Amino acid sequence: MNRKIKNIEQKYLEKSLNLVEEVFTESEGAESGKIVRNVVEKIRRKRFYLPQLDLVMVDEEDKVIGYAMFSRFHLEGKYENQLLLLSPVAVKTELQRQHISKELIEFGFKRAEEMGYEVVIVEGNPQNYNPRGFVTSCNHGIVAGPNVKLPAPECLMVKELAAGTLKNIKGMVDFSDYELLT
Repeated sequence: MNRKIKNIEQKYLEKSLNLVEEVFTESEGAESGKIVRNVVEKIRRKRFYLPQLDLVMVDEEDKVIGYAMFSRFHLEGKYENQLLLLSPVAVKTELQRQHISKELIEFGFKRAEEMGYEVVIVEGNPQNYNPRGFVTSCNHGIVAGPNVKLPAPECLMVKELAAGTLKNIKGMVDFSDYELLT
């Protein structure tokens, strides 16, 4: 399969939202699919949005088969020009386990580093993100806030894009800005 990573373009906006909703609906249920789609729509309209880091992977027929969004993030009002949140990542269900998410994420890392970002935060399954270089965030002074419900502390992870930057970034993760973007 011939695949290509592209920045989001007008023609991919709705297709990427449909992919996100479809993938999260299939894996976590219809409510989750709608919520994740809504978050992407809202981030795209707010100050957190970075169009250069809104990525799709398309196949040889120019169909969206994968999606990854990196957006600005902060800890307690600090580090917004250093931190990114990776969320969501979605790959067409029947094409999962073919390194599509890996390629999207690693492409995003390179571009984010070129843009001067230093750390990426993600919430998810450590088995999916540890191979990409993510480590448990609480081991580096970045902890889940009281409104962040995690299955385990290891599900909140960070990755340095610039060596040694985590020693200067500490704080509490609060996703309320992402939930209340309206």
